Amino acid sequence: MQRGKFVKRRPSLAAKIRAGAMRKPSYLEEHGIKFIDYKDVKLLQRFVSPAAKILPRRLTRLNQQQQRDITTAIKRARHLALMPFTTDAEAY
Repeated sequence: MQRGKFVKRRPSLAAKIRAGAMRKPSYLEEHGIKFIDYKDVKLLQRFVSPAAKILPRRLTRLNQQQQRDITTAIKRARHLALMPFTTDAEAY
């Protein structure tokens, strides 16, 4: 085995996960959803917490553009009263 500072090392499993090489696909990638529609309330509810908050990217596993599109669609659906802004706290 060679020793020295120019020895090529294989990346560890943790490094691969951090780099995104082994990340789990998002819900949209799994189901082949290309277009996010504000009228599809059932899809949008998957990305909202029980307290009616929009979930962050690290939980939804969406890329930046998809997360932006989801956020815009949720806000439009809320404005048109298709989705609630808040939920009843006693129900949970």
